[in-house]
Parts: sequence; structure tokens; C-alpha cells
Amino acid sequence: MAGADVKDLRARGKLPVLTVGTGLYLRALLEGLAAAPTRSEELRQRLRERAAQRGSAHLHRILMRLDAEAAARIAPQDEPKLIRAIEVCLLAGKPISAVHRAGRAPLEGWTPFKIGLHPPRAALYERIHQRVHAMLAAGWLEEVQRHIAAGIPASAKPFQFIGYRDLRAHLEEKCSLAGAVSAIQQATRRYAKRQLTWFRREPAVHWLPHFGDDPAAQAAALQYLREQFRCE
Repeated sequence: MAGADVKDLRARGKLPVLTVGTGLYLRALLEGLAAAPTRSEELRQRLRERAAQRGSAHLHRILMRLDAEAAARIAPQDEPKLIRAIEVCLLAGKPISAVHRAGRAPLEGWTPFKIGLHPPRAALYERIHQRVHAMLAAGWLEEVQRHIAAGIPASAKPFQFIGYRDLRAHLEEKCSLAGAVSAIQQATRRYAKRQLTWFRREPAVHWLPHFGDDPAAQAAALQYLREQFRCE
């Protein structure tokens, strides 16, 4: 949110309400983004080939040599983050940790109030499973078919998102549809767990034990905000 955007919202008497599912986006908004180098597809492809040949743990060892601080924060299995961290280290000529600490422009002129949703795990997992089936019913498998027919390689960006690689494997008769669905649901549960782990480290979050569409959550959120504005 740039300074001009802040002034425009104030002039119109508007209160911004943001929904954030990725912790990095929230951090970018509140703390600003570092001036990191732009992507290099050539370098990324070389690193993907290394990972395919020797495993993502090999990338983790490379990052450990380049930036032990960053390596300590990234799991050896998290190939996309490892690739980006190594890419920044090599292109910037210094550790990615140093890049992230330099040149940030934090959000100014606003006081953020953070509300987190933490529904029961069993209910969350059931929603995850239902969502996978709903996406398939809405044409997800056909979308993957179109990507394959268009000649998009398995290493391309679309197939790095959860589920696309599994559905491609099914269409290439490497696994059953049930097996692909099970793998997608498991990967999504793991992603949800990582999200929660990230946001638990975020300071000053007011946690609600509900889903966002639960009227109890909406009432509790409004009550919390009223209390905060009275304090302000």
C-alpha cells in the first residue's frame, strides 16, 4: 500500500479490511519488501534439475553454505523457497538474510488490528477435503488436460501449485484418480499447517476458534474491533 493509496483511503473516509492467507504478503504490507533481484528462469531451471537429480536436501546444503541463517528457516523439503533463496544469494552477491534486512519501507499512518481464524482441526480438514472435490467438479481435471494439450511442461509454473502435478500424473496413467485426490488433500493439509505455524509467530493476533463464514466469528471480530477503536 503506497503513500498515495493511504491518503486516498483517508480522503474517502474508508477503512481498509484485508484478507491475508499468506504470511509473507502480510509481512510485505506491514514491513515492506526488500529490493531483491528479479527472477532468473535460467538459474531456476538449473536448480530444479539439481533437485530432480539429487533431491531438495541438496539445495538445502547449498543454501547452508551461502546463508546459514536463511537455511535454518527453510525446510529441506521446501524446494520453491530454497530455489528463490539461492537465486537471491547468487544474483545479489550476498546472503538473502542481508537483502531482507536492507531497504524496507514499512507501512506508515495506520494501526493494524490482526484477527486470525483457528477452527477445530478436524473441521478444517473436512473442509479441505470437500474443497478438493468441489474444484474437481468445477473442471479442475479438464483444466490440467488443457495445459498438457497445450504442451506446457511439467516443470512449468502451473504444475508447481498444489494438485496440478498429481492430476497430471493421473492423466498420464501414473496413478488413480483416488490416489491423486488423496495426495492433493494431504498436501493441502500440510500447507494449512504451515500457514498456521507462520501466523502463530505473528505478534498481536487476536485468534478466533471459528471459520470466517461462521456468524459467531463475524460477531466476535466486530466486538474485538469496537473495543480496539474505543481504546484508540
